Amino acid sequence: MTTESKWYIETITYPELLKRNADKFPERTAQWWRDETGDHKINFKDLWHNTKAVSSYLIDTGLKKGDRAAIMGKTSPNWAIADYGIMCAGGISVSVYPGLSQQDLFYILEDSGSKVIFIDAYGNFEKIRNIKHKLTYLEKVIFLNEKKVAFNSESTDIENVISTGKKMDLENPDVFDQRVNTVELKDPMMIVYTSGTTGKPKGVVHTYFSFNAACRRDLEMIPVLKNNDVFLSFLPLAHTYEKECGHGIAMYGGCTIAYSSPQTLTDDLQFFSPTIFMSVPRIYERIYMQMKEKSSGSSIRNFILKNAINSAVEAIRQVSDKSGFIDMSEDAELVNNLRGFFKLKYKFFDKLVYSKIRKILGGRLRFAFSASGSLSKELCEAFLSMGVRIYEGYGSTETLNTVNLNRPEKILPGSVGPLCVGVEGKVSQEGEWLVKGDNIFKEYWNKPELTKEAFTDDGFYKTGDIVDVLQDGYIKIKDRKKGLIVLDTGKNVPSAKVESLFALRRYIDTAVAFGNDKKFVSAVIIPDFDAVIRKMEADNINFDEEKFVFEDGICIEFSKDYIEDEYLKKLIESDVDKVNKKLEDYEKIKKYVISNKKLTEATGELTPTLKVKKEIVFNNYKEEVEALYL
Repeated sequence: MTTESKWYIETITYPELLKRNADKFPERTAQWWRDETGDHKINFKDLWHNTKAVSSYLIDTGLKKGDRAAIMGKTSPNWAIADYGIMCAGGISVSVYPGLSQQDLFYILEDSGSKVIFIDAYGNFEKIRNIKHKLTYLEKVIFLNEKKVAFNSESTDIENVISTGKKMDLENPDVFDQRVNTVELKDPMMIVYTSGTTGKPKGVVHTYFSFNAACRRDLEMIPVLKNNDVFLSFLPLAHTYEKECGHGIAMYGGCTIAYSSPQTLTDDLQFFSPTIFMSVPRIYERIYMQMKEKSSGSSIRNFILKNAINSAVEAIRQVSDKSGFIDMSEDAELVNNLRGFFKLKYKFFDKLVYSKIRKILGGRLRFAFSASGSLSKELCEAFLSMGVRIYEGYGSTETLNTVNLNRPEKILPGSVGPLCVGVEGKVSQEGEWLVKGDNIFKEYWNKPELTKEAFTDDGFYKTGDIVDVLQDGYIKIKDRKKGLIVLDTGKNVPSAKVESLFALRRYIDTAVAFGNDKKFVSAVIIPDFDAVIRKMEADNINFDEEKFVFEDGICIEFSKDYIEDEYLKKLIESDVDKVNKKLEDYEKIKKYVISNKKLTEATGELTPTLKVKKEIVFNNYKEEVEALYL
């Protein structure tokens, strides 16, 4: 499709974009969500009025241009409205992950100098109340929901903010107009604190220009957006991935955003029937493993499912070209490129299985994206082969996401694609991926030395990722520069390579590899507790349910005495052996620790985008890991 049909690609500030959509599509649905009272929709006209109201309220309470205002909450329509209100008031939006510790919350509020914070949970209000006496700048707390607490002059809720702001705007509309008209492309738009896998969070500053450049870049790369497109939003808005690739792109296209969460995702896919969404590899892994789990056993139905999966992967490899590239553009029908009996076989399984999987994803999905971690080649091929288009890309908070992206008409599973339009890239002598473009961040807030260190002398941002350059400029991420395990033999082991091979193992949820300055690679193994329980039930193994801890229907912990259970040990050993067969001898996991708990955000072991914080995991299992080398 030609660029000319992409009318929505413009160089404008975000407030101008919001106003454009309110004028152009006043009655089109902008936000769609559901709660205990039913499902709700807000059109672009009302979204603009609510944004103006929040902005007018903030201006009246003393928020000046350039002042910082924080948002700490789960992804929701009100999160977005708070963000828009801050922007239109000329403020700088500060993203705070909702599960952040009291200590990190204090650090971010003080480092950013935030005068206002929007929050969505009483627990977060308690954190603020506990540190309020130490906060230098914070003046106002605003609840994103309608949950009433003992309000005082320093706290209120979004309902009151919007109603009060609308009255203010009616009485004196010039106040809002004068402020919003001061917002320029060069101005700082947001500070996003990196969740980071090591060290203190850094405040990444992006301007309206870098955000606009990022959106224009992505819109050039993806298929043309349609009037009836629905983006499903369930990743944290505190991260740039959802904020730019999800909300930003949807807003430029004048599309509807439907709100969900990882907990309600399965039901929401059915209810909203989205056409586009952003996700991370772990979500795709869960969907696929649940599907494979159903194929275990000996029934006819399970036999068909297992054969359908095998046939799907065979099909995608049959239509790949000699270099492994696959055309997954929307006008390319995979089945049309299959031959003979295999074509009939694929059609049979498509009617019986693949179409039902697409239905699970809502039945209208045009394409989805995967980022914030490597999607395994096997998993990518499996979804593509069943007609689920997943376009994998690569980027970071500092690059405002995508610097590499697989092309719809030319996907190479196992890679993150070639450079995007408007981005330059090169590989350093150490193998590090270096990039440059208008989408790159301005600075680290209050950290000029770190800002300088982040760039090469000729202005390329150091991503910190080691890459392999494949055919046609496509790249593959080998590991974080700091993630390489250097054995005492001098051999370099990419921990990401080792860990990624566990993504589709049946009884292991996560493996975290270690071994720096050691003779061999070791690991902390976190079982897939639910898969283990199902296997125990299938094999009629008795177990004490009271020794298993469940959260939202998912097993997250079991009693430590199960770690020594021979049944569990054999399941884990089998999976480890299968992974080791795919590794060089020096890369193999020789010894490991089996954990009785899942990694979580609450323990600090996972980032909000589900990346593993290896330093935290190592510290939590230091004694056990070091004992492996005795």
